[in-house]
Amino acid sequence: MKELQHLNKFFLKYKGKLLLGILITIIAQIFALVTPKLIGNSLTAVDKYNRGIITDLELVKSELWQNIAIIIGAAALASFFTFLMRRTIIYISRYVEYDLKNEVYQQYQNLSVNFYKKNRTGDLMNRISEDVGKVRMYAGPAIMYSIRTITLFACLVPLMFISAPRVAIYTLIPLPILSFLIYKLSRAIQKRSAIVQKFLSKLSTFTQESFSGVSVIKAYGIEPQVKETFNEMVVEGKTKNMDLVKVNAWFFPMMILLIGASNILVIYIGGQQYINGEIELGVLAEFIMYVNMLTWPVATIGWVTSIIQQAEVSQERINEFLKVVPEIKNNTIEVTPIQGNIEFKDVSFTYDDTNITALKNISFTLNSGETLAIVGKTGSGKSTILDLISRMYDTDNGIIEIDNIPIKKLNLNSLRNAISIVPQDAFLFSETIRENIKFGKEDATDEEVIAAAKFASVHKNIVGFKKGYDTILGERGITLSGGQKQRVSIARAIIKNPNILLLDDCLSAVDTETEEEILNNIERITKNKTTIIVSHRISSAKNADKIIVLEDGKIIQNGTYDLLIEQDGYFKELYLKQLSEKDL
Repeated sequence: MKELQHLNKFFLKYKGKLLLGILITIIAQIFALVTPKLIGNSLTAVDKYNRGIITDLELVKSELWQNIAIIIGAAALASFFTFLMRRTIIYISRYVEYDLKNEVYQQYQNLSVNFYKKNRTGDLMNRISEDVGKVRMYAGPAIMYSIRTITLFACLVPLMFISAPRVAIYTLIPLPILSFLIYKLSRAIQKRSAIVQKFLSKLSTFTQESFSGVSVIKAYGIEPQVKETFNEMVVEGKTKNMDLVKVNAWFFPMMILLIGASNILVIYIGGQQYINGEIELGVLAEFIMYVNMLTWPVATIGWVTSIIQQAEVSQERINEFLKVVPEIKNNTIEVTPIQGNIEFKDVSFTYDDTNITALKNISFTLNSGETLAIVGKTGSGKSTILDLISRMYDTDNGIIEIDNIPIKKLNLNSLRNAISIVPQDAFLFSETIRENIKFGKEDATDEEVIAAAKFASVHKNIVGFKKGYDTILGERGITLSGGQKQRVSIARAIIKNPNILLLDDCLSAVDTETEEEILNNIERITKNKTTIIVSHRISSAKNADKIIVLEDGKIIQNGTYDLLIEQDGYFKELYLKQLSEKDL
């Protein structure tokens, strides 16, 4: 259970409630133990009256009525405290589940983009849902029933030895056998649980990708193949789960068998002692009730063991991600205001997942309020520069300075709060258009939202929708066209009013007239903002103060627009090519 030790901090956090729950559990079990003793005393009294040892019938009746009243009262109190027990401990498990999910989610937030390239969304979702759910069962029902069983054994065993030592010894003989069998079965359960949980992640990943890519599946007409693959995975999952179920299925019958053996021993040994006058009839009845009181707690040992083993496996999978050290760390807690001066000094960067060197000794300076355009072929390293400025990655070599301070010494939250980025592949959430734009500024007014939409030249499209700004977008903004998604993404970036604006080829899906309108708006609103525009189109770079041309991660040209269109090289060639296309 070493992996489950991670939960100890949560148990300490709720130690008051947990101790109260344990106390209530003990009290509930103590009241439950009153019944066998009183029934035993009642049967003894009746037996003695029948054998003539007691001749006063009224005295026997009085004792019976008194015992009945106490039994009813004890049962009522036991039920009440059992309710409190469940309410207290199950509540604690929900608190632990809440805290653990938040911890995992916070870790997901802290982990770098590189982590998400190496792990699948379905697996991440499975660990924060299915695996946390398994752990909650350990933090609640497993603990609750374990305390009940321990309390019951701690109270019953001494009582049994006090009442009839010899009968008690024979009654408890099956328990060591039970312990050994539980140990062997637990190991098998743990192995099979690990296999099942890993498969669930695989299945979650497949279904998540199938739903996200349903348009591609339909476009290629491969629904039958996808369905066949899903069916094969379902069958595989059934097989793996059945392997686990088959082991679990041994527990309950085995417990009943051993409890039945204890009952036989009680009746046989106890019956002999009663015949020999060594014990009273009530003691024999008492023991039978004690053994049957142990039936459910002992039976739950198997269930609890299964829960603990599955929780151990799930917590191990959760800990695997919790132990991952984020590559991007916030190295200062002090707020660091950002003006927008950017300088790259011999910066190189290699993606460790592909081993592709995206940037090679890049150097440039961009003053606050200036606009830089980055032009180059696909794969030349344009987007990587934007990722390094927003610290999605850290450089391998060289230094990036913001306002003459190395970027790693800036407060990460301050840096990212000062930046708005519009990616080429615009990501929109399954919310209204209004909420998607307000994602850049949570407290924005409707007037500000509309102004941002007008700036991005998407307001006319939005008001043309049946519900306007209240239109609910599908997953990843599938309701909108490519150009509309890009423009809503621009509106989201602009409403934030950032000091640094990063535009990553975000006008590729709009027509030239709309592009011209948006570029003019950007030029007007970004006079005091540091702006970097990545684009394949020369027209996007014409208003920039500086232009750099990248090829294979190196700067091959730099200068102003007027200078570069007169200078032989890639920029002039691209300018003439796109000029002729525009004329055509």
